[in-house]
Amino acid sequence: MKTISNKSKIVFLSTFPPTQCGIATYTQDTIKGLTDVYGKSISCEICELVIQPKENPTQAYTLNTKDREEYVKIAEQINQDEAVKLVHIQHEFGLFGGNYGDYLLDFLNALQKPVTYTFHSVIPNPNDELKSLVKLLLSYSKSAFVMTNQSKEILLRDYQIEEDAITCVPHGTHIVVYEKPEHAKQKFNIQDRLVLATFGLLGEGKNIETGLQALPKIIENTPNVLYLIIGKTHPNLIIDGVDSYRTKLEAIVEELNIKDNVRFINEYLDTDDLLDYLKAADIYMFTSKDPNQAVSGTFAYAMSCACPIVASKIPHTREVLTSDSGILVDIGNVDQFAEAAIKLLSDENLRTEMGIQAFTKMRATSWENVGITHMNTYKKLMENPSDIKYSYPSIQLRHIKKMTTDLGIIQFSKISIPDLESGYTLDDNARALVAFCMHYKLTQDKEDLPYILIYLDFILRCQKPKGDFINYVDQENREHVEQNAEVNLEDSNARAIWALGTVISISDILPEAITKKASKCFLNSLKWAENIQSPRSIGFATKGMYLYHSTVPNLYVAAIINKLNTKLLANYEDHASKNWKWFENYLTYANGILPESMLYAYLITNKPIYKKVALDSLDFLMSKMYIDDSFRVISNNGWYQKDAEPDQFGEQPIDVSYTIQTLNAFYNAFKTPEYKQKMKTAFNWFLGKNHLGQIMYNPVSGGGYDGLEKENVNLNQGAESTICYLTARLLMENLKLSEVKVIPLRKSAANVAINL
Repeated sequence: MKTISNKSKIVFLSTFPPTQCGIATYTQDTIKGLTDVYGKSISCEICELVIQPKENPTQAYTLNTKDREEYVKIAEQINQDEAVKLVHIQHEFGLFGGNYGDYLLDFLNALQKPVTYTFHSVIPNPNDELKSLVKLLLSYSKSAFVMTNQSKEILLRDYQIEEDAITCVPHGTHIVVYEKPEHAKQKFNIQDRLVLATFGLLGEGKNIETGLQALPKIIENTPNVLYLIIGKTHPNLIIDGVDSYRTKLEAIVEELNIKDNVRFINEYLDTDDLLDYLKAADIYMFTSKDPNQAVSGTFAYAMSCACPIVASKIPHTREVLTSDSGILVDIGNVDQFAEAAIKLLSDENLRTEMGIQAFTKMRATSWENVGITHMNTYKKLMENPSDIKYSYPSIQLRHIKKMTTDLGIIQFSKISIPDLESGYTLDDNARALVAFCMHYKLTQDKEDLPYILIYLDFILRCQKPKGDFINYVDQENREHVEQNAEVNLEDSNARAIWALGTVISISDILPEAITKKASKCFLNSLKWAENIQSPRSIGFATKGMYLYHSTVPNLYVAAIINKLNTKLLANYEDHASKNWKWFENYLTYANGILPESMLYAYLITNKPIYKKVALDSLDFLMSKMYIDDSFRVISNNGWYQKDAEPDQFGEQPIDVSYTIQTLNAFYNAFKTPEYKQKMKTAFNWFLGKNHLGQIMYNPVSGGGYDGLEKENVNLNQGAESTICYLTARLLMENLKLSEVKVIPLRKSAANVAINL
């Protein structure tokens, strides 16, 4: 029985794997990027371009590009499917039959769906026939994608295409977990070599001979250098089983006596293996000899894997490769290639810095981000674009586990490498304990228990005899240091109480030894907690005490909750006005914890004033963070001051996560649909609904990026940002999985803050 899907379909006209060509791979990766981000509401189909009929077609449509009659036939088949909302043509002049591929016009004349193109070749200074064809193609769509600004400029200047019709989207790249080459080399047992690499379908245009001819001079400087030439010869160049280009390269190796320094990887590698090779490279050698090559996927992939680059000057490399990430050299200039490689091989620090710059620059070009850019244009062409929804990535714990030692979670990360020198904080270990309790409640995964114990033991280690806590432990001595006296520790102490309450709230599924530890530590902290003063500290502590009291009713705990929130209420009454219903004269970080605290106080005491202030302050906060159906994070550039225009940019995951947590608590308490919708809108910030249109997490590892700035994403994945992303993701998973009936407030108390 055929399953009926309500997803919108996008049909791609393209070659497609297993066909071995760059456009086939490009289309496959574009589709993966789109479906990873939007697969909940779209599906992508292929109209495969072939040059002879296929006996057993595997795609939705197959177009024999040499048969002119098929163009109309395929268009009519696509027209018959109402689910198809857009056709995207991967355009290369040689892919289609006719003069400059003008058979495609027959398809366009018959097609009754919106259409767009990706122009893989943009030829400068066209003759009249070529120029007319391109302009005619754009008359059917008014939409085309190109991959470089230079290609865009050529379309504007030489073809007089309107700027509004052109979307510049960089060649996509795969997200990898950053690692230094010496670590990546271990997989291939080449730790003792300095590695040059190049990859792709080999052919004359790759000009590998230039790299080989530069190698003897490089070997004089670096005898242990190894040049990896990765990839099969292009299948169109192997005639009657004869691979003349590879034979030519092997002859050069023999002639130059460099056999010990060259290794051919004569395979069409899968993506993961290829990326592992690139991560192991100390330098990527891009030797292309085509001065008009608009874009190179191999070059982009190498940069995205943190390879310092030595590259021929083609339009793509001139546009992207700056002096902080590589060296440009003249096409085919053997001496320049050798000198550049020697310069980099002689300076490990320079290579490392260039690699990090390349990696950072290319993260905006991930296939997920490319998918977002595509979809933003698609929505202008499609009917009912509001039907397109974000999909949620899988829940990944790889990075948070990598950040955790036997002592606790490390504070900071340099990209994805934990920075041991940054030490450990109570703040981060408390957050991590909350997140792993949530994950354990959701999955019952026994592998979570050792991590729960590590973070709990860290909190116990930090507790002082009077019940309060130190906040910082260094890596070297594993002792508290002067940082503990430098800051107001109320917030971190109160977060510890929140975390301890979270552990106790799931005591029914945890080993008794863990909950006993948490309970003892929690009860020891209460005498200190009675005297908390700062608003957010009151909020964090109230959340923990509420969770404890909901599981183990305790009049003393309830009394402290009331005492603390009386202070918070006084703050509100001192600062609130008709147009500023808030507890302070500014909005800073983790603002949602303040109305959330009022909510818990209401649920424990049933005092109407707490409920009123909880709802009024939440409504006020939401009015500042949801503008025209868009989510706006409170900027850390000066925060949001009363009677002042808010700053923009400087957005951090902590504020997004706390907003989602607060809305989750209010939704569980009152079942107001608006709160659920606002949670989804806020979480979309992580998924790319932000001013840069970029994802704010690493989908491979689950690392959370540290911040969203005006022009870039901070790719460091510290403990706070990673945990905040994970916490938000877990709450959205819960929202997706459980549509529970409304339960009376007092009976549902234990579920309000950690409803998993």
